[in-house]
Amino acid sequence: MNGVLKGALACLLAGCLALPLGGCGASKTSSAADGDDQASVAETEQAAEEVGSVQAAEEQATQESAPAQAQDESVPTEYTSALRQAENYSEMMHMSKQGIYDQLTSEYGGQFSAEAAQYAIDHVEADWNANALAQAENYQEMMAMSPDAIYDQLISEYGGKFTPEEAQYAVDHLS
Repeated sequence: MNGVLKGALACLLAGCLALPLGGCGASKTSSAADGDDQASVAETEQAAEEVGSVQAAEEQATQESAPAQAQDESVPTEYTSALRQAENYSEMMHMSKQGIYDQLTSEYGGQFSAEAAQYAIDHVEADWNANALAQAENYQEMMAMSPDAIYDQLISEYGGKFTPEEAQYAVDHLS
C-alpha cells in the first residue's frame, strides 16, 4: 500500500474516531446540531468504507499483476526481442516455424542464441497453415507454379521449410 493511501486512510479513520468521541463529553443544546454531527459521522464512515474498498481493489490488482510482471521480468531481453522478430516474420513474410527459427539463429539474420530462438518459436502466435497458404498463393500468382511444384517449394530445405502437412493444407486450399 503506498504512502498516499495510508495517509488518506489514517486521516479518514482519525476523523471517524474524533467525531464520535468529541460528541461524548460535550453537551449539545440543539437537536439540529446532533443531527448534523450524526450526518457527518455517517458521511465520514461511508468515505472510510469507500477508501477501504478502493484499497482492497488496488491490493487485489497488484497481487494479480505481480505474477505476470515477475514472469515478464524473468524473461531475458534477448528472448523477447527474438519473439518480436518471430512475430514479424510470421505476420509479414508468412514464414514457417523452421524458416523463422533458422532466420533468428542465422549469422546473416537475427543472430540470436538457439535458446532465444526456441523460446520465440514456442511462444509466437502463428497459424502455420495460413502462412503456408499465403506463400503458396504467392508462388501461384507470381510464378505461375503448378500445385506439385508449390508443394515441393513449400517443404524444401531451400524454400519454405514447412511441414508436409502444412504444405498439403496450402495446396489443397489454393483457389
